[in-house]
Parts: sequence; structure tokens; C-alpha cells
Amino acid sequence: MNKVSGHGALAGLRVIDLSRVLAGPLCTQMLADHGADVIKVEPPAGDETRTLGPPFNDEGDAAYFTAVNRGKRAMALDLSVPDGQATLLQLLDGADVLVENFIPGTMARWGLDYDTVLKARFPRLVYCAISGFGADGPLGGLPGYDAILQAMCGLMSVNGDAASGPTRIGVPIVDHLTGYTALTGILLAVVERQRSGLGQRIDATLFDTALSLLVPHAANWMHSDRAPELLGSAHPNIAPYDKFACRDGVIFVGILNDRQFRRFCEHLGLLHLLADQRYASNAMRLQHRAALRSEIEAALASLAREDVCRDLMRQGVPSGPVNTVPEAFAQAHAAHRRMRIERAGYRGIGVPTQLSRTPGNPARSPPRYAQHTDEVLREAGFSETRIAALRARGVLPQRAGP
Repeated sequence: MNKVSGHGALAGLRVIDLSRVLAGPLCTQMLADHGADVIKVEPPAGDETRTLGPPFNDEGDAAYFTAVNRGKRAMALDLSVPDGQATLLQLLDGADVLVENFIPGTMARWGLDYDTVLKARFPRLVYCAISGFGADGPLGGLPGYDAILQAMCGLMSVNGDAASGPTRIGVPIVDHLTGYTALTGILLAVVERQRSGLGQRIDATLFDTALSLLVPHAANWMHSDRAPELLGSAHPNIAPYDKFACRDGVIFVGILNDRQFRRFCEHLGLLHLLADQRYASNAMRLQHRAALRSEIEAALASLAREDVCRDLMRQGVPSGPVNTVPEAFAQAHAAHRRMRIERAGYRGIGVPTQLSRTPGNPARSPPRYAQHTDEVLREAGFSETRIAALRARGVLPQRAGP
């Protein structure tokens, strides 16, 4: 298969993306941002994220879908039928990476199992399987969803306060980090392939990822035998490290050492705290967290949040306003870092990994359903007659849904 020419650190890498929803598509979007040719292969019903709105874009796809599918070419393929499976095998001829997030066992049921079929036929293929729990073990093969893993793996138990109780983190953080975990595994395997000439299977699970997020809470428990408690926005190991109300809004202050605490107290006129043994070290400040909070709240109550944060940061004291999403993207630094993309037909978040010599480029807008089916198949050597025959048999759906 001919490879689409491109620029970026991953130019020349071809990826077949069978994934849907968030973790897999986010992983492959990051590959595309850095130059990989990503072919998004959707089932007859389409990626369900296209329907998760409003809001929808002008093409009728949910904004959610556009957030994790830019830079890709899209085709539709029914993998449940033999002709669909044969088509995928031809697409894999010359591909470098395959990403899927089906329930474990699905690919084997279709005759596309990595260990028994794909590994021998495509020895250089890097195969990334993303799932909730993996294929084996007590929970193996079960479907995984971000919020359920947040609950099962203890993340909710450390998020929230006494009033709210355990609370879901407001972004699908397990899915997000699983996307990055899968990306890391793919890049590791591609680098190793340069030495061995062989691909390998990557197993990225939401379960493992969710547990890996429990820093420092798991380590604290392992060394103390005390289950972590709900602390709201506070930190279990550091004080003051919390949100505080100013005259016109809320800020977050995160003081990591005694030097920063001294500068903080000097700036807010809290010099008497520096002479109080209850606050002489971080360990002591943790023990007297509530009393310290009262002192800080009183000092900040009459001050403007932007002024406080600006002045503290200039003195090396970590602090920042608690912004809304619109306020976050309105920051001048977000524009400076090119973290908001605005162009005809597309708005999105910028590329977070910025390379100096081969920078990422979110060039291609998210594809319409099956937009590039014929183009991709022609590149793979399919004749117009064969494409038409596959379409007539329903192997190449032309639109999502009924």
C-alpha cells in the first residue's frame, strides 16, 4: 500500500485504527498530529461518539467526536463478514500499527486474532489492544467504562469532600490516560522494532491505568495502612495546598516547601505564622491544616484574585485562579502556546507535545463517515470493480446508522 506523504516525527507510519469513543481515537489522533497516516475504519453503525451531542458541527457530528478524530482518513467496513475481514487483511499489508478497542475475543471470533493469525502474516505489525480489564483474569473480557473504573479503582474515593461524598472526576481521566498509555506502548514497540525487525502486541487497559493514577494515595496507604480520606481540593501530603476564596473569585495555592511558605506569609502580612511552631514545617502544617486555612482565608478575603496570583507567582509561590473552561482558553498564554485551534470548519484543542524540529500539525479536519473509503481502497490495490462489488454486498457501508 502506498503511504500518504506527510511531515512530522511519525511521517511514513501507517496506522489502521479500528477503535471507537475516546481512549483509542485519542491515541491515534496524537499519532496523526505528528505525521502518521491514520486510517479510521468504522463499523456500519459508525463510531458512536459521532452521536454524543448536542452540540454538533455543520457535518452533523458531535463536537465530542471532533475532539479526538482530526488528522485521520475515514472508511467504513463490516468486519463481521468474510469479505470485510479479507479487506482488512489487505489493508494491513504494509501497515505499521493496528489499534483496536473491541471486547477481548472479538478479533479472534472474526478470524483476526493477533497471536494465531496476524503475527505470522504481518511479523512487523505493532498491534495495540485497548480494553477495560484485559483478556484474562477474574475480570478479563468484561467491558470497561471510564466512570466505572474511577469507582472500582479508588479514584472516586479520593475525589470530593464530606458534603459531596466520593465524586467522579469531571473529565474521563481514565480514558484519557489510557490513550496516552497506548501511545507510549506503540512508540516503544516501534523503536524496538528498529532493532529486532519484529512487531509485538501492546495490552493497554483502563483497569491498570486507573490504578496507576493513585499517586500518592496508594503509596501513602501502603506505608501507613490508613485508607486515604476525602479532602476536597486539599492534598494529603502538603499544606497549604488548596483552593481559597478571594474578593472576586477562587484561587488555588500550592506551597511545596518552607521557602515558598515564608514568601507567601510575607506577601499576605501573615508574619506571625512564621513564628508559630505549628507551621514551622510541612509536617506540622499538615497537622494543623484547619487552623492554617482559617488564617489564610481571612487574609485573602478582601483581595482581588488576579492581583494575588500574579504577585505570588512572580515571587515563586505557585498560585492560579480557578478558571472556567472559557476563561482557561481565553488566557493569553493559551494563544501563545497554540493550544486553541480556530479555522474554517474546525475548532479544537492544540497539540500538547511540542517538538522543536519536527513539530506536530493538526492539519486534516475530522472526517465524515466513510469519507475516504474509495481513496484508501484504491491505494491498497482494489479495483473500481471490486470496490463496487463490495459496496453492493454491504461490506462497505456508505452512511452510519439505519
